[in-house]
Amino acid sequence: MSERANDGSRFDRLPATADARAVEGRATRREVLDFWDERYGIVPETFEDCSFWEKGAGKIWAFFGEVEGPLTIEALGITFLRTRQEHWKPTTDGVQRFGRHAGKNVIELDDGEARRFVAGEDQQVDWDGDWGYLIAAHDIAGEREPLGVGLFIDGELRSQVPKGRRRELVNEP
Repeated sequence: MSERANDGSRFDRLPATADARAVEGRATRREVLDFWDERYGIVPETFEDCSFWEKGAGKIWAFFGEVEGPLTIEALGITFLRTRQEHWKPTTDGVQRFGRHAGKNVIELDDGEARRFVAGEDQQVDWDGDWGYLIAAHDIAGEREPLGVGLFIDGELRSQVPKGRRRELVNEP
């Protein structure tokens, strides 16, 4: 198949496999599913009803449903994953939507840690798992809820909560 250039102004559906890739460097559906499964233990069937689209260089969007592409629109579904960099990074939206299905690389934060995390603060934490991007979660009403993405390096959890979504939560009396 001949190589095409990436057009950052439109959404292009991810190819199913590398054999179907028409744009050099574009992630495939199989690679995306493998990433979530290998890194977070989220099985591919979780995304069965999703189609994946790239807009820009490595900005992957997840969409529930089917449409014909390419598309020249501003948004489609949710931002989901950043590729085309050394370490793929899940987005806050992707983690908040699918992170409850994760079986690994989830750091569960206590009340104080969760408050600092959603406020965008970096903090020292005890974690004996993998380094890199983790799903930060907290127990809310008896259920583990994903708060967002944290980057764990050298004993420090660095909040990746986007500035516009950070919140200062106060303790209730």
